[in-house]
Amino acid sequence: MAQVNSTFNVVNNTIVDNPVSTTMGALILSIVFLLGFPGNLFIIWSILARAKRQSVTTLIILNLAIADGSVMGLSPFFIAYLISKDWPFGEAMCKILFYLCLLNMYASIHLIMVMSVYRMLAVLWPQWTARISGRKTVMKVLAVVWVLVMIASIPAIIFRKVWNKSNANKVVCDSFHEEDDQSRMPTVVIQYMLELIFGFLIPYTVIVFCYIRILRRIRQTRFGRRIRSENLILAIVLTFCLFWLPYHIVNMVQVTWALCPEGKVKHILDKIWQSSRVVTSSIAFISSCANPVLYFFVGKSYIRQEGLAFMARLFEGTGLDLVSRKSRQNSQNSRDKEKEAEAITLG
Repeated sequence: MAQVNSTFNVVNNTIVDNPVSTTMGALILSIVFLLGFPGNLFIIWSILARAKRQSVTTLIILNLAIADGSVMGLSPFFIAYLISKDWPFGEAMCKILFYLCLLNMYASIHLIMVMSVYRMLAVLWPQWTARISGRKTVMKVLAVVWVLVMIASIPAIIFRKVWNKSNANKVVCDSFHEEDDQSRMPTVVIQYMLELIFGFLIPYTVIVFCYIRILRRIRQTRFGRRIRSENLILAIVLTFCLFWLPYHIVNMVQVTWALCPEGKVKHILDKIWQSSRVVTSSIAFISSCANPVLYFFVGKSYIRQEGLAFMARLFEGTGLDLVSRKSRQNSQNSRDKEKEAEAITLG
């Protein structure tokens, strides 16, 4: 067992004390790891080794698979923690692992946001988007996203600590907030409000706005039938929301608990977030293994023809972005008009 500094506080109740939630959490994470880790590795391999062209959408999906695969790679640590209810990896790993989890959560939703913004620009201003969507520009945007989420994830390091359990010879890795009420409340609120605002409200507001604009334009144009890539990206967005929403709801319950005065309501809220934290966090991990499943069902028509390269062909199909299609259409229309003018002149 990890050695714990004697200056650390001793805790009585922790989120791993509930046997039902820890068992469910460990089971969910085990299934997620078995499906998600090899699935995301296969996506990364397909894009890097089998894709003949790497469009904007393909590059974003590659980064999304890296983020999801990284989360999946951390799952065994948390499965062992939930089964043993003991953190044997030390305080440094406690901070690092939870930092990486938060970082990749932020990365996933913000990459989805970038993908949604790009699709909107491709629909509304295809020619302009074609000029600015070169590989170098895309790589710079992705680099900025990763830097921002690295900075935003720092609270996971600040608010994590290894604790001694008072009722057992075990150690837990849990959120750390000062014991006195005056200093504890602001840090609880700051930690989870930051996660809600930066990890959910802002990106989803942008995503919803983008898809409203996309759907409006699609209805206005005769070339606007829904293509496979739009359906796939919309499915990714909805899946992420479905699995992360319970986690953020529990965050808000804990924030309400921190701000609530002592009494029966505070006691009830305490029980709710303590018993729900492990399960909702485990459910959130499902989003990282859901994308490979979505890609499989969308791309299954390629399997017979392409074999192991079916995923690459799918991404190439979705990667022939609206920018390219619209640009080709506009170019063709321009050539047709020039031919008509020339014919009239010659006539």
